[in-house]
Amino acid sequence: MSFSTSRSQGNVIQLQHVSKKYPIYETSSSRLLELLSFRKWKLHRDFWALRDVSLEIPRGTTLGVLGQNGSGKSTLLQVLAGILRPTIGTCQVQGSVAAILELGAGFNPEFSGRENIFINAAVLGLSHRQIRDRMGQILDFAQIGDFIDQPVKTYSSGMFVRLAFSVAVHVDPEILLVDEALAVGDLVFQHRCIHRMRQLRDAGKTIVLVTHDLHAVTSYCSTAILLDGGRKLHEGSPATVVQRYQALVARREAELTEGQGQMQASPGTDLPVVRTIPHIHNRYGEGAAEVIGITLLSLDGQVLNSVPAGGECTLLVSVHFKRKVKDPIIGFTVRDRLGNEVTSSNTSYEGVHLPEARAEQIHTVAFRFQVPQLRPGSYTISPAVSRGDIWKHTVEDWIDNAYIFHLLDTGLVYGQMRWQVDVDFQVSMEPS
Repeated sequence: MSFSTSRSQGNVIQLQHVSKKYPIYETSSSRLLELLSFRKWKLHRDFWALRDVSLEIPRGTTLGVLGQNGSGKSTLLQVLAGILRPTIGTCQVQGSVAAILELGAGFNPEFSGRENIFINAAVLGLSHRQIRDRMGQILDFAQIGDFIDQPVKTYSSGMFVRLAFSVAVHVDPEILLVDEALAVGDLVFQHRCIHRMRQLRDAGKTIVLVTHDLHAVTSYCSTAILLDGGRKLHEGSPATVVQRYQALVARREAELTEGQGQMQASPGTDLPVVRTIPHIHNRYGEGAAEVIGITLLSLDGQVLNSVPAGGECTLLVSVHFKRKVKDPIIGFTVRDRLGNEVTSSNTSYEGVHLPEARAEQIHTVAFRFQVPQLRPGSYTISPAVSRGDIWKHTVEDWIDNAYIFHLLDTGLVYGQMRWQVDVDFQVSMEPS
């Protein structure tokens, strides 16, 4: 194993067959017993966070790293940063490196913000004079005012994040490693972060970006890789890698759905009863009724995990009523990956009055719609059942983010969605 900062074959970063292994102990005492036996007893199992990863990154490249949680993305960045040494293989890096792996890591809470700037910038390679010269830029970006001379432990989380990011992006590194940093802070701060990252990219810096933001990968990165189980599954153009990632997630979602149960036909109706809830992130309600299933189907009845813009879908929601409920309402809410509500609908809102539900009845509702051309990426559906009307109602059961689907990239979308716009024009002369 080795880690080097020498240049190799014109690439600023080169990994050759890198693997990283961690010992996993079942109990805290197992580690001690293994040490006391001088490792004659093996009381751990090996976990390979990276497996045989080879990678070449030319200067000026902006590389997006995609993969599900536990795929090895953060471990890869820590190896590139020199924090971890590979168990097997070699890692060669040419140039100064700034890593935003965990915002604020290394900040001393007892020191002031200004003192932490000097300490962290010095660790990243700046001289005392260089830090003083850039102090104004760092403070302007962080925008924490007079708190800069107060102990960091008095900062709000937003102030802490702004200062940490500002230090990292103003040390002028040749190589910048970023782990999900663009997803923190408020919306204004996120826009400023992205703008600064674009400036670094346009200045020819080499950037490695780990993110779950598929739009950021396709719009910001010049190339991308897909990791899964510690292995590099694919490397290529951002659009291609994003599609591979979406297909991987969709396959996993389909396997999970199949493993949790199948739809069963309900006597006397054309709609099947759904008994599958892929995810239960958060659940609340009065409890007179409960959602027992949700699924998204194509027109031919296939379960959908990936949907193209313009595709026609049917969302099925099945609810079991534990006792009599007058004026039941069944509906759903769609959110984007940041939790922003995209749209909501329910039977009352659509002018459909459900009959009074009796105890032990199951009501299944089909919502049919055409998917608008939204920004590609992951979206969630939260089903709910209430009683009352659209203006005044009581929630009996609500499940946050019960169903995840991926909207495929079917064309350029400015902002959040593309409107259907008709355009006309004329050409005329200014009267003389």
